[in-house]
Amino acid sequence: MTEISKFVTIGFMITTALTLWFFYRASKHRKTLYSIMIWMGILSLLSLFGFYKNTEAFPPRFVFLIGPGILVVLLVFFSRKGREFSDGLSLKWLTLIHGVRIPVEIILLYAFKAGLIPELMTFKGYNYDILSGLSMPIIYYLVFIKKRMSSKSLLIWNIISLGLLINILTIAILSAQTPFQKLAFDQPNIGVTYFPFVWLPGVIVPIVLFSHLVAIRQLYSKSLKIKTY
Repeated sequence: MTEISKFVTIGFMITTALTLWFFYRASKHRKTLYSIMIWMGILSLLSLFGFYKNTEAFPPRFVFLIGPGILVVLLVFFSRKGREFSDGLSLKWLTLIHGVRIPVEIILLYAFKAGLIPELMTFKGYNYDILSGLSMPIIYYLVFIKKRMSSKSLLIWNIISLGLLINILTIAILSAQTPFQKLAFDQPNIGVTYFPFVWLPGVIVPIVLFSHLVAIRQLYSKSLKIKTY
């Protein structure tokens, strides 16, 4: 395993900051932003102290890396107060947030070259998530600027992009060094256990997942009204 460059590390930090900024613009809720930042601090401390590198622990430490964020997303999405919060989010910014998937995929490629993740997790393997990022500007332009694409088309795009996210998330979990590992034994997914890359499964993925779920909920609602503020 080779060491990943500082340029890539800084690029990932900027990508994470952009993800937070887009989500804040969608919600305009400072308490939510502060809560995410506190969680980022906890993830950082745990990774720096090597908590996630213990592959012998049970339950697997990887569960505590990706599980809390996904659990919070589901609790917020399915709770009454959570739905009220979700319905107030801006669909415009929830769409723009998916642009961060482009730098994330580029960073994953560098992580693979450094021996930190398997090729399966890159766009050279079976990770097609970059298509969501590349198509986002077109979708945004046609829906929110030119208004030539219907809300139904935006709904379909969100469903497809959600499927691409679930695909890479599944590959990442099955490639991690846990008792449940099924893929990439020669070069497992260990990169996300290092600082600051713990923010990918712990922060970026849950935010992107939540953005899709909220967008789908809004677009599938009775009004199907696209919020452009």
